[in-house]
Amino acid sequence: MMSTQADIRERFWADLGSSPFVMVGLQGVQDHSLPMTAQLDPAANHCFWFYTAKDNRLAPGGAAMAQFVAKDHALFACIDGVLTPETDPAVIDRYWSKEVEAWYPGGRNDPNLLMLRFDLGTAEIWRADLSIKGMFKMMFGGDVRSEMKGKHTEIAL
Repeated sequence: MMSTQADIRERFWADLGSSPFVMVGLQGVQDHSLPMTAQLDPAANHCFWFYTAKDNRLAPGGAAMAQFVAKDHALFACIDGVLTPETDPAVIDRYWSKEVEAWYPGGRNDPNLLMLRFDLGTAEIWRADLSIKGMFKMMFGGDVRSEMKGKHTEIAL
């Protein structure tokens, strides 16, 4: 069965919601990407946020890339966008939690606290889930390329 862009997009957001961990790096620099926890808002499917520190290598912001792998390894995504400081205290407070506080000795008022908004551009997304028939084909060296058709897309987020 062929997937539509809408199906793949919906699956991407569902998988990201159940495991919001991504690798993020700035474009145009030689630094490695960093693991970050995306703070998601179901009503804001054009961005997500990260708590970080003002001395973190992502702090300068700018053009960035994020890579995501679903928990079941059935979806992979590479997302481009722009990192900018989030200055709205209501947004910073909305996602604050004990888990976040554990990273900041000064709590919510820690002078090194920085929240970055990742404004999403485009994404390339691959679905890797095979049917039972496809898994048997793969186990015995069969060709699964036809089954994977329609499970890859480039979309604007």
